[in-house]
Amino acid sequence: MKATQKDFASVVQRAVREARVFFFCGPDEAGAAAAAQRTVELLDDPGERVELSGAQLRKDPVLLGDEARSTSLFGTSRHIWVRASGDEAFDAIGNLLSHTAEACPVIVVATSATDKSRTAKLLSPRKDALMAMFWPPDLSSVASSVRTMASAAGLKLAGDLAERIARGANLDVRLAQSEIDKLALYCDASPQSPVLVEAAALDAIGANCEEDGFMPVVNAVLSGDARNVPGEIRRMRELSLNPVGLLLAFERRTAQLARVSAALGPRGRMGDLDRGRKASLGIFFRDERDIASQIGTWRGGRLERLTTRLTKLHQAMLANSQASELLLAQELTEIARFAGRR
Repeated sequence: MKATQKDFASVVQRAVREARVFFFCGPDEAGAAAAAQRTVELLDDPGERVELSGAQLRKDPVLLGDEARSTSLFGTSRHIWVRASGDEAFDAIGNLLSHTAEACPVIVVATSATDKSRTAKLLSPRKDALMAMFWPPDLSSVASSVRTMASAAGLKLAGDLAERIARGANLDVRLAQSEIDKLALYCDASPQSPVLVEAAALDAIGANCEEDGFMPVVNAVLSGDARNVPGEIRRMRELSLNPVGLLLAFERRTAQLARVSAALGPRGRMGDLDRGRKASLGIFFRDERDIASQIGTWRGGRLERLTTRLTKLHQAMLANSQASELLLAQELTEIARFAGRR
């Protein structure tokens, strides 16, 4: 089965009953991840989550099938969540589908992959799989998604506030959902007791995210700015910036660098891109200097290793949420040191 952004919501309702492999790809990594999470929510009994990386499956293509066909330690249901890059999981998925034995659902979020990738072409014609590709959203579509999230949480949200949340989340629906969750908690809202949201409530819960932001940390680390990195790490702790939200900002920038690198080719420079191409790659004037600096460091093998490193960090933070801030600070310091040695 194949779905698009427009029909995903309806197609996935049927897919969760018929498919066992779900492959989400495209330039909008946030949208793909949100679709994957929605798929898990629709499973009758998702059970335990087993996380694997694309790098693991590339090294051991049999691992996915073994994990999918094995049972949980306590005999309960399970599903497998794979964070991959490109076609890293191609052989592993092919191996899984070559066996008829019953397997648990496998959800794959593949950055840098498209509907033209080998994995997508393998899965699209199959009735026991779902492939969906996601493009970067515009403000109106994310604002619409924010209003839907808000309604489900018992929040009555005006259009201007929905757009404000969408902008503050940099059009990332995962961060927008996090803001809605905080807003519902702050307003003591629920579907049974809906609350009309005023701008003051959003000011109270969203000030740090909008005023301080993640990008100064992202830019300092990926640019190898040794002078400013310690201060940004300290600010992260002092302001209690959400570690997962900050890591997602790094993942988004890394995915953007991969798209820019692909557009430039092996010897291209930022100056080779015209204004329209920059806009399609999400390169805005305020970010152009930072992205130009970072693309000089993070290309080819270095960028692939950075993506793998961030994926492993994400898994470690999810496995040990109490130490997530410490794990993030340590890893960002190491990444900044490497970037500074270019």
